[in-house]
Amino acid sequence: MATNFATMSSTAPRFPRGRSFAQAAHHKLRVVSNEIGALQGKSFAFDLEIPLNKLMVGKSRRDYLTGDSIYSQGDPDNAVFYIQSGKVKLTVVSMSGKEAVIAHLPAGSFFGEASLAGESHRISSANALQPSTIIRIEKTVMQELLHREPEFAEQFLAHLLSRNIRMQADLVDHLFNSSEKRLARLLMLMANFGQDSKPIPVIAKISQETLAEMIGTTRSRVSFFLNRFRDLGYIDYSGAGMVINSSLVNIVLHD
Repeated sequence: MATNFATMSSTAPRFPRGRSFAQAAHHKLRVVSNEIGALQGKSFAFDLEIPLNKLMVGKSRRDYLTGDSIYSQGDPDNAVFYIQSGKVKLTVVSMSGKEAVIAHLPAGSFFGEASLAGESHRISSANALQPSTIIRIEKTVMQELLHREPEFAEQFLAHLLSRNIRMQADLVDHLFNSSEKRLARLLMLMANFGQDSKPIPVIAKISQETLAEMIGTTRSRVSFFLNRFRDLGYIDYSGAGMVINSSLVNIVLHD
């Protein structure tokens, strides 16, 4: 159900006793920023690419165009992948043919690591969300690297745990929040909201269909919410894409 914007100003958000609106807003922004950090693979002090660059065998690099398939559900699971640049979408398809988006991964992320746990076939599909450069590491080579480089193994594990925390947060978001709140949260995450590296949060051009897939709603609902966000001054558009204003947090905070 969409938020009644006409009554937003007269309806006070509910916060735990003793917390002001400013305190609650600060807490929410900190949570969102932590989620962003969990998603960004390159936020670790240790450069995960250095050990990969040393590999002479069992590694290949390939460029993908937007929409290209990296692997499909049911393919043999015999390698791990690393996103050197670009973005990747992971999806699963049910027996009835219904597709669900698991995750959208940025540069610096590993994926396809289930082979290390003994999975013989892919349980999801991976496609490039934009032009991307992907490094493929054979399963046995990756296993040897993890045993040989303890610092790499530690950071690789931290990366996977951080990504799983983000995916759990996404699941909770889908279970308990409206599509409107899910879209607002997603836009802040995609714009690296609150990060020093991007003082003016801007999202490169992305289709409404993709946004709808990511939050589990229809394109028409996304269009409706984006128009409302723009009318309220929460977002704007420029040649670089969508500009996200800090006031968008009001949608996430509002009950």
